Amino acid sequence: MGVIYLVRHGQASFGAADYDQLSALGARQAQAVGEELRRRGAGSSVAWCGTMARQRGTAEAAGFVPKSDARWDEYDFHDVLAGHGASGGARSDPRAFQRSLDGALAGWVDAGESSPCAESWPAFAERTRGVLDELVAELGKGEDALVFTSGGVIGALAALALTWGAEPDWGRSFLPLHRVVCNAGITKLVVGRSGVSLVSFNEHGHFEGEASGLLTYR
Repeated sequence: MGVIYLVRHGQASFGAADYDQLSALGARQAQAVGEELRRRGAGSSVAWCGTMARQRGTAEAAGFVPKSDARWDEYDFHDVLAGHGASGGARSDPRAFQRSLDGALAGWVDAGESSPCAESWPAFAERTRGVLDELVAELGKGEDALVFTSGGVIGALAALALTWGAEPDWGRSFLPLHRVVCNAGITKLVVGRSGVSLVSFNEHGHFEGEASGLLTYR
C-alpha cells in the first residue's frame, strides 16, 4: 500500500500586511514536524506543496525540497468572507476572525455552484479531489508522498476519504474537520485496492509535553 501524508503549513503571519509568510513560531513548528516525519521515515519518494509561500516555506524549513502544484493551494478566504456576508474585521483577534470565517464557510458550502465567489465549494472540492487522484495514480506500491498544504485542503480530503466510493455530503463533513486542523499537524491517508482510507487525522503528538507551546490553530 502507498501512504500520503498531508501536512498543514506552520503558523502564518496573522494580522500582518502579508499573511502568506511563516511567523517565527511557524518556522519552529515546521522544523518540529520535519523531525517527526524523518523519525517515521516519511518522504522517501516525493514531496509536494501548493504555490503559497507558507506551504513552500514549511516544506523547506522541515528539510524537504517539494514540487509545486497550485491545486494544493488553499481556498481564497478573502473571497469567501466577501462573498458570504461575513465581516473580515477583527483581524487582530483570531477568535473573532474564526467565528466570521466559520459562518462564511457554511454559506459558501450551502451556496454550491450559485456562490458569487471566484471558486465555489464544488469547484474547490473537485480540484482537490483531482490532484489527490493524480497523486494516488502515480504512487507505487510501498511508496509514500508528503504534501505540504493548508487546512481547507486537508479538511476536504479527510472528509472524502471517510466516505470513499460513496456520494457524501462532502461539505457537511468538511466544515468540522477543517476547523480543528492545527498548524503543522499530520494527516495520514493509505492507498489500497479499495481506494483511499483515512487512518489518522491531525496528529500533533510532536507538540505535546515540552513542545506544547508550539501548538496553534491559526
